[in-house]
Amino acid sequence: MSPKKTAPQSQPQVEVPPPPPRPRLSKIRIKNFRSIGTTAVEIELDDIVVLVGPNNSGKSSILRAYQVVMAHGSTEGKLTMEDFPNGYVNKKDYPEIELETIVYDRTAPGEQWVLSNEQGEMYVKEKWVWLEPKKDPVKVGWDTTTQNWHASRGPWGAPNVAKACRPKPHRIEAFEGPEKQAENVIKLLKEALEQKVKALKSGNPKYQELLSSLAEIHQTILSETNTEIDTVERHITETISSIFPNHVVKFDANIDGDLDNCLSFFKTSPILRMGIDKDGHHLSSIDRQGSGARRTLLWAALRLLQEGRNDDTVMPNVLLLDEPELCLHPNAVRDACKILYDLPKTNSWQVMVTTHSPVFIDFSRDNTSIVRVERKDGESIQGTTLFRPLRARLDENDKTLLKILNLCDPYLAEFFFGGKTIVVEGDTEYTAFKYIVHHHPDEFKDIHILRARGKATIVSLCKILNQFGSSYSVLHDSDTPTNSDGSKNSAWTMNENILQETKLNSSATNVRLVASKKNFENTFFKKEVAKDKPYNAITQLSTDSTSFKNIKKLLEGLMDHSKELPSEVLEWTSLQTLESFLNN
Repeated sequence: MSPKKTAPQSQPQVEVPPPPPRPRLSKIRIKNFRSIGTTAVEIELDDIVVLVGPNNSGKSSILRAYQVVMAHGSTEGKLTMEDFPNGYVNKKDYPEIELETIVYDRTAPGEQWVLSNEQGEMYVKEKWVWLEPKKDPVKVGWDTTTQNWHASRGPWGAPNVAKACRPKPHRIEAFEGPEKQAENVIKLLKEALEQKVKALKSGNPKYQELLSSLAEIHQTILSETNTEIDTVERHITETISSIFPNHVVKFDANIDGDLDNCLSFFKTSPILRMGIDKDGHHLSSIDRQGSGARRTLLWAALRLLQEGRNDDTVMPNVLLLDEPELCLHPNAVRDACKILYDLPKTNSWQVMVTTHSPVFIDFSRDNTSIVRVERKDGESIQGTTLFRPLRARLDENDKTLLKILNLCDPYLAEFFFGGKTIVVEGDTEYTAFKYIVHHHPDEFKDIHILRARGKATIVSLCKILNQFGSSYSVLHDSDTPTNSDGSKNSAWTMNENILQETKLNSSATNVRLVASKKNFENTFFKKEVAKDKPYNAITQLSTDSTSFKNIKKLLEGLMDHSKELPSEVLEWTSLQTLESFLNN
């Protein structure tokens, strides 16, 4: 008889301390750099920053700007003539990049450099100015004692010291060659492995014994070569002193560095191979894989970093990534989005991406800023922070609704990329308007119809749209104040919530709030439709010219607020006028 198994003892829950605060970027301001002209582009930085906008609008220049700043003191930190606007040096408008970095130790940068923002966080402000190509920039810091830029020095002092106090950039460009892409993947994987090894080494007594043995061997060999060292020093000193009197040369061979650097656990240039895991199949190097495979490997490396250790040894990083959706299968795009959004959870990463895919915009996250970069009047480039969760006042219900809506419609966020926006309540209106647009594509260009799938979500979308300060329209069903049994209709109550949110727009004339009498189907198709509403809408529009004409007029009025609306709907500003319209 086998012994009775005892139930495993439950282990006490160990409270994991919160990760230590690390420096992070809070704002970058760029002027006279590449395609960015005299009108400065200012970007507020969050854990995740998504840069959207047309092609050739300067999004990649913004990523490059931080990379250049962090390369100060090296060849990469020097601009070429192509980095100067129009390819020449304008002495009135030199390239400037200004950076604000959140810090958590007032003494590290020095008291005179530390400012405080509205949230009470400490930060330092630095600026780099390039006076000519292929030369180091002039770096200055904002001095709080004089309330001006200090011309001779700045926070942290030397470039190498300063770099250690700002997040390290990792730039991945959209159209890098295979070799460069492979190099980036291997670099990220090595970093993940080195983080693991560093953590293991610190707690391994055998490793500490090995270091002690290395120190002893090192010292023994040095002591045995003292005679040779003395001879070398004497001969060199004789030569030097004959030219420079009283000068001597000393060879300092003492161990005063980090012995960890003497030990390498990986190849200097590791090779990553990929292929099918079966006998006889060839595994080829990464640079010989397809573009999709190489970029997918990038996500795998990022996931590994995201799931890595979260301790004091991990340096803060910022990922600068061009068009992450490139070359990825549709299923992989959403996975890539999740990995990027989860990366800052380690408290050691910030992410800035450029994209043309609305899939990479997630309204339900608290740590995301959406910035539209575009040219005004075809020339000057501007960056406008369109969306920040705190400013949008999204509550938990809003986030839940938007998250569900994102899952149902991955292209919901397409309106961030520009154009005219119309919010509709349901599938019937959405389908009808899409049918009109399909038959009149030249008349209805650059228009985004957002299907809210419910009145509560209309309110959430209006909160986001109000941050634009731009124009939009809302079309919803009026519904009725009471249900058929005489009870209060919650859908009618929601009308007031929609009205109050639209009033919060920066300009009342920016929003056109329109209601269909009772519901859209009853108003334009003269019948109640219980099921297959989109199909019924297309059938009616394809056979009924009157319905087509009226809905086209409605769409024109929602797109252009100066145009007249059909009599079947009401532009309303109070519940009293809406109820009166319903009863007539």
